[in-house]
Amino acid sequence: MPQTLAAPAHSELLIKKSRFIGCVQPMADRASAQQVVERLRREHPGAAHVCWALLAGGQSAAVDDGEPSGTAGRPMLDVLRHQDLEGVLATVVRYFGGVKLGAGGLVRAYTDCVARALLDAPRIVLQRMVCLRCSVPYALEGLLRREIAGAQAELMEVAHGSLVTLQWRMPEAAGAAFVAHLNDIGQGRIGWLDPE
Repeated sequence: MPQTLAAPAHSELLIKKSRFIGCVQPMADRASAQQVVERLRREHPGAAHVCWALLAGGQSAAVDDGEPSGTAGRPMLDVLRHQDLEGVLATVVRYFGGVKLGAGGLVRAYTDCVARALLDAPRIVLQRMVCLRCSVPYALEGLLRREIAGAQAELMEVAHGSLVTLQWRMPEAAGAAFVAHLNDIGQGRIGWLDPE
């Protein structure tokens, strides 16, 4: 099941006099990730590279920032994918120590830096949510409100007209069973609508 991070976590490696400063953190989109990278560049003006990888749905990215192609951003992104993460930014600031590491050495360094940061990173399981919407007679409004609250769903909207229309959000995995339960207790008086 996909996870994201609850808070940033950091790591630091020293390999053949090169210093690698890693950070993994929750991140929703590419624009926010680029702001973080720009801030890191300002905070570390003497750094040779600020490499990063973002795993965020259709906005994912892998940036080598001057390292040989495929030796930094892609390996960092692979670590995030391997750990089944979503909505996570990994950054590694490298201070060059004067000794070249070679392609394999760079891949290992960037991979290890991100993997070590992830060891201490607090995680949150991501749940897909579903919106449900129905209309009921006024006599069933109280019952539905109690059932929605009991299922720990988020009641988003209630509209009163000739019938009461309710809309709520809940984990997708529980949606079908909850609809069946409501159909049972509603005894055919619940009309299901498309969510707006």
